[in-house]
Amino acid sequence: MKQPTAADARDMVAGKLKPLLFWGLPSAALILASGFDVAFVVWPPTLLWMGVACVVNAARSGRVHCYFTGPFFLVMAVFAVLLGWEFVPLGAAGWGWLAGITLVGGLTLAYLPELVLGRYAGRA
Repeated sequence: MKQPTAADARDMVAGKLKPLLFWGLPSAALILASGFDVAFVVWPPTLLWMGVACVVNAARSGRVHCYFTGPFFLVMAVFAVLLGWEFVPLGAAGWGWLAGITLVGGLTLAYLPELVLGRYAGRA
């Protein structure tokens, strides 16, 4: 069995409660708000919460995927604001597009970088 490292101990993705708090519940909120008029109110702060959590986790533990997902979720939060204020002309399907891009991009960035670069920065 692999011994936990210092990076593992600082990793907010490790464990059960922190991933649920920082990414699980916010993801559930995004899903529940999808397709409703409350999306504009729920999506920007929720994506901001997730993005900041990723950036903090990258700084704390060096978790590779957080270097990618953090900025990605922050950019998606900005797009959610722009979409809600109708500065981005995506029409009636705009929230669906944002949801799809967030889902595919988030999952891709959560798994692919670690397959290529390893779990923590500086390690193979």
